[in-house]
Amino acid sequence: MLPYLLKKSFMDTLQGYIEYITFSNTDNGFLIAKFKEKQKKDLTTIIGVMPSVQPGEALSIEGEWKNHATFGRQFEVKNFVIEIPSDIVGIQKYLESGLVKGIGPVYAEKIVEKFGKETLDIIDEKPHRLLEVEGIGKKRIEMIRKNWEDQKIIRQVIIFLRTYGISPTYAQKIYKMYANASIQKVKENPYILARDITGIGFKIADNIAEKLGFEKTSPLRISSGIEYVLFELTSSGHTCYPLEDFLKTAQKILEVEDTLIKKELESLFLKKQVIKDFLDKNGEKKEFIWLQSFYFFEQNIAKELNRIKKTSSNLRVINTEKAILWSEKKLNIELAQNQKIAIKESIDKKLHIITGGPGTGKSTITNAILKILEVVTLKIYLCAPTGRAAKRLSEITKKKAYTIHSLLECDFSSKGFKRDENNPLKCDLIIVDEASMIDTLLLYHLLKAIPSNAKVIFIGDIDQLPSVGAGNTLKDMIASDKVYFTKLTEIYRQAKDSKIILNAHLINQAKMPDIHTDKNSDFRFIYLEDLEEIEKKILYLVEKELPKRNFHSLDDIQVIAPMKRGKVGIENLNLVLQNTLNPSSKPLFRSGRRFHVKDKVMQIRNNYQKNVFNGDIGKILHIDTIDQRMDIGFDENVVSYDFSELDEINLAYCVSVHKFQGSECPCIIMPIHTTHYKLLQKNLLYTAITRGKKLVILIGTTKALSIAVKNKEVLKRYTGLENAIRNIGSKAQETFLPGF
Repeated sequence: MLPYLLKKSFMDTLQGYIEYITFSNTDNGFLIAKFKEKQKKDLTTIIGVMPSVQPGEALSIEGEWKNHATFGRQFEVKNFVIEIPSDIVGIQKYLESGLVKGIGPVYAEKIVEKFGKETLDIIDEKPHRLLEVEGIGKKRIEMIRKNWEDQKIIRQVIIFLRTYGISPTYAQKIYKMYANASIQKVKENPYILARDITGIGFKIADNIAEKLGFEKTSPLRISSGIEYVLFELTSSGHTCYPLEDFLKTAQKILEVEDTLIKKELESLFLKKQVIKDFLDKNGEKKEFIWLQSFYFFEQNIAKELNRIKKTSSNLRVINTEKAILWSEKKLNIELAQNQKIAIKESIDKKLHIITGGPGTGKSTITNAILKILEVVTLKIYLCAPTGRAAKRLSEITKKKAYTIHSLLECDFSSKGFKRDENNPLKCDLIIVDEASMIDTLLLYHLLKAIPSNAKVIFIGDIDQLPSVGAGNTLKDMIASDKVYFTKLTEIYRQAKDSKIILNAHLINQAKMPDIHTDKNSDFRFIYLEDLEEIEKKILYLVEKELPKRNFHSLDDIQVIAPMKRGKVGIENLNLVLQNTLNPSSKPLFRSGRRFHVKDKVMQIRNNYQKNVFNGDIGKILHIDTIDQRMDIGFDENVVSYDFSELDEINLAYCVSVHKFQGSECPCIIMPIHTTHYKLLQKNLLYTAITRGKKLVILIGTTKALSIAVKNKEVLKRYTGLENAIRNIGSKAQETFLPGF
C-alpha cells in the first residue's frame, strides 16, 4: 500500500536544448517541442507556456511528467530558464539555429571545430580570433560581434520583464525602440510601452507600473491612460469620442474616480494634447474629445478642400455636351444619362465625388473623363490607396497609376512625405480611385500636396467598409453638403449577367442574394453547418477543384474570413492552408510563428522606409538564417526584412475582409457561419463579394447569411470631419493653433 500513499506530484528539472518546435501559439506563448536532454539519445516531448523560445536554445526546465491519451508521455513545463550551452553539441546547435546573426549551420560547424568548448567565450571576449576560421572576414565578424552584444542586452531586458510577468516576446521590440536605454525608460515611465510597442496594451504596462510602485491615482498613470484610451479608439476607426461616453470607458479601464480623470483631462486640454469641441449630431450639440493630431488633421482637411474648391482651374473651359458625344465615339460606347451627368459635373466642377456600386459604370466614366481632359492637359495623375487598387486602375485606363504613398514620395527619415504644401504635385488633374479606403491621416497628406489650381475627382463606393485607419472620409465629405457628388445606382448591360454584381446590389438593399445558381454561375453558395466540414471544403476547393478550372491556388484564389479566431477563422485557416499548399520540413520560427519559402504573406502596417504598406500582399522568396534576413516579393518590388521585423508580416492564405478591401482576385472564397455573429454585417458581406472578379463562393449557413443581410447596423465611427467641412470659415476654425 505504501506506493499509493506517496501519490504526490514532484517537480523534475531537465537540461538540454530545443531540437525543433512542432506547435506554437503566438497569443499565449504555448509551445509543443522536441527537447534534447543531456546524455540522452531519445527526444523528449515538452509542452507549456514558453514564449519566444527558439530551436537551438539551451534551457533548464522545471515541471511534471504527464501521460497523454493520444500522444503518450510528455513533460509539462512550469518554469524555464534560458541558458548558455556548455557542451560542444549544444554550442553547435545554438549557433546553427540562427540566433546569432552572421552564423549559420556551415560556419557553426567550422567555429566549434576550431574552438570547441571555448567557442562562446571567444565570440564574447575575443571575436577577432574568428578570423582564424576559413571563410570568415572582418565584415562578418563585426556583424557577429554587434549581434552578440545586442543579444546580451536583450537577455537583460528579458530577465527584467520576467520579473514583472511580461513575455520575452516583447523584449526585442522594446530593445529595437529604446536600445541601451530600454530598462531605464521602462522604469521611468512604463506607460510608454502601451503607446510605442505593438501588442503591449495599457493593462500590461499598468501591471509593470504597479510592480514598480506607481499608485493607481498617479497623475502620470491617469494622463497616460487617457491618451491610451483615445489612441485605442482610433484603432476602432474613431477620430473623436463623446466626452460623456469616454469618461465611462476610461473609468472602467483606469478604475479610479471620474473626478480624477476629469482633473487630468483639464490638464491635457490646457497643454492641447487633447482637444475638446462641440459637434452637431442629429440636431443636438454634444461635447467630443480628440487626440490633438486627429483634431488637427480633420480641421486642416476641411481647409484644404475649401482651398481647392474656391480656386479656379488652370484648364480652359470646354463645351461638355459636345465633349461627351465626342468621347462616346472615340471609346465606342453609349453612355447613360446618369453617367453623362457624372462626367459633366467632374469636368465643370473643381472638386467632385463619384460614388456607386459594382457594375454602375465608374470605370467607363473614368475613361471618358480622361479621354476628354487629355485634350487640354497632360498633367494628370491617377492614384489609389493600395498597390492592388492602383494596379487595377492602370489596367482599366491603360495609364500609369500610383499608390497615394508613392505619389507623395515617402520620406522614411521623417515618417512623412516629400510632397506637401511647400513641394506640391505638378498637375492640373488628379483622379483618386477607391476613395472609401482613404483614412484621415492619408487624406490630409494628399490634399495638402495638391496645388490650388488642380481639379480633383474622388471615385469610390460609400457602401463598402470604411478605411482600416481612423475616419470615414468619403462618407463625411458627401454628408457635409459642401462637396459636389454624383451617385450612380443603375446597373449596366453586361454587368446584369453577373450574379456577383446582382447579388451585391441585393445585399446592399438588405435583400437575400440569389443562392440557387447553377455550376456555371459566377456566384455559388455551398450549404454546410459543421465547422470541420467547412474547413475541409475550403481546402478541397483551393487545392483540387478550382485548379482544374484554371484558378491557380495561390495567385487566383483568395480566402477571406470575417473573424480572426475559431475553426474557420483567419488564424486557423492560414495554418491549414499553409500546411496544404506550401508544406516545409525546414520552417523558420519567429515569435511563435512559422514561415516557409513561397508562403503568401501580407504587410500589416505601413513601413515608409521599405515602401510597403498595410494590406500589401507578397510572397517569401528567400530565408537567410545566417544573416537573419527574409526577402519578400511584392509585385515587382523585393523587400528585405531582418528577423526582428517579422512582426510586420502575417500569413495571407486567408485574410480579413477589411485587409482585402480595395483589392480584387479572380476567385474569392468566404466561410459564413453563425459563430461569426459579432461581425456579420451587411457592408462587410457586400465588400467581401465585390472583391471577386470571376467567381465568389460562400460556404456556410443560410441563417448566417440572413443575419448579415439584415444587420444594417454599421459599426459606428465617431468623426468630426463632416462638421469641420460644413463649418469651414468660422472664427473658431481660423484661429485654431494645434501646436504642430
